[in-house]
Amino acid sequence: MNVWGALAGGFAGTLVLTTVLRAANELKLTRMDIPFLLGTAFTADRTRAKALGYVLHFVAGLIFALGYYAGFAVIHHSGWLLGALFGLVHGLFSGTALVNILLPLVHPRMGTALTSAPGVALLEPPGFLLLNYGPATPVVSLLAHVVYGAIVGGFTALAGLSADAPLDRPAAFTL
Repeated sequence: MNVWGALAGGFAGTLVLTTVLRAANELKLTRMDIPFLLGTAFTADRTRAKALGYVLHFVAGLIFALGYYAGFAVIHHSGWLLGALFGLVHGLFSGTALVNILLPLVHPRMGTALTSAPGVALLEPPGFLLLNYGPATPVVSLLAHVVYGAIVGGFTALAGLSADAPLDRPAAFTL
């Protein structure tokens, strides 16, 4: 097993996840725009925020892929289905704790439940499972994360760590 399969899967998975979320936004299924959400943490300029947000989203996708890889290495298995399960957990964590609770605490331009009218925020808080961005947002987000996980798990399995062939040596983290 090597880390390159997971990173390739992380890149491909992030590309698919971002495309699905962008398409859902354009189809009016959700108002969520993850690149904009990430980019506005660093700049109030809307155009720059989007561009920076896409870069940050792909970096986060690669970092999460490394986390998936570590999980696969610990349990000595990977694959499309296991990756999809990891993606489901990832999506649930993102929609409940990460974006709902933690992000509003550190995002300088995101409102909170306590934001008043004089303190207008650039972004409204996402709410539980991102429901403030539309009723279809939880479903779209979870499905996109499950697909991301399946891609990372599949690429990792194709790179040498398959569900049928457990590791026989602990040197799984070598590049």
